[in-house]
Amino acid sequence: MSALIEPIKGAGPTLLALAISATGGGLAQAAGMPAGWLIGGMISVAIAALAGAPVAMPGWLRDIAFVLVGLVMGGNVARDSLTLIVQWPVTMLALAIELALIISATGWALQKLFRLDPGTSFMSAFPGHLSFVMAIASAGVGNSRQIAIIQVVRILFLTASAPLALLLFSASAPQGPVEPQMAIGTLVAVGAACALTGFVFTRLRVPAGYVLGAMFMATTARLTGNFEGALPPAVTIAAFVLIGCNIAIRLKGITGSEFRGALLAGLVATIIAVGITTVMAIICAQFVDMPFGHIWLGLSPGALEGMGALGIAMGFDTAFIAAHHVTRLLILTISIPLVVMLVRRHERKRL
Repeated sequence: MSALIEPIKGAGPTLLALAISATGGGLAQAAGMPAGWLIGGMISVAIAALAGAPVAMPGWLRDIAFVLVGLVMGGNVARDSLTLIVQWPVTMLALAIELALIISATGWALQKLFRLDPGTSFMSAFPGHLSFVMAIASAGVGNSRQIAIIQVVRILFLTASAPLALLLFSASAPQGPVEPQMAIGTLVAVGAACALTGFVFTRLRVPAGYVLGAMFMATTARLTGNFEGALPPAVTIAAFVLIGCNIAIRLKGITGSEFRGALLAGLVATIIAVGITTVMAIICAQFVDMPFGHIWLGLSPGALEGMGALGIAMGFDTAFIAAHHVTRLLILTISIPLVVMLVRRHERKRL
């Protein structure tokens, strides 16, 4: 009997986290909050984690969440996405300029306003690629604990504020005709193919491999006519509940005093990122024939899975959003080591 009870006990923290995320998301959705299932779940789990509740999300469940988000993103790719690629160079250029502005402005602000050392300031300023940032920080660049907390706070603030920022600019996507729900057999087949492709992408060390692999497969199936019909709402809701939980669970183990200490720094970093993103999106909107929301979420410096989920919830074209976030990760892969080299050179000159 104990052999049967033990796994159930071990699943307790995971079940608690999912229950909190689903309850918070359901209440937020019922209250009419934009992207309620995602934002409500994220905020609820964040509060529980900071309060010391025994919440957890194992790696295998996180990977399932990523596959589901990729599946839903691929299922929501607009069929005319490929015709819009000719406009992407403008927004890609804006993305590169935006990243330089965000990193330099945030790094400077964290040094001047919060007296953080250059390594901690600039590692906290990078908008994304958190695993890469933390790997370098752990090697002795800056205060890795401070960097982790500020980055997590920034991601939480950005994900929560994105729907509100879009609504301020009336950036809602027009709703197309409602498709009939797809057959269960099609859903199972495409879902299995998405999971397998995500696994392969991860083995090939593609950034956000499960998300991008699943989206690649779902998009291919959709554009080739092998993915007909709308996904069941339960699949989309499950993806939102899981991703909201995954974002917030990073606060587990952070004490209340640590969170309060990083709160203002994370808020400042978010304000700078949102302000620069909004200005760049407004500029791009003058040159490309594309809804403002598509541009803003494509340029937004949040996690691919989080921004992708928001794109789905707001009804935007996920192909554009994913392409720009992949480009952002590639730019950061190159720029993070370069900035670290500059920071270390500056520190040596001060000695």
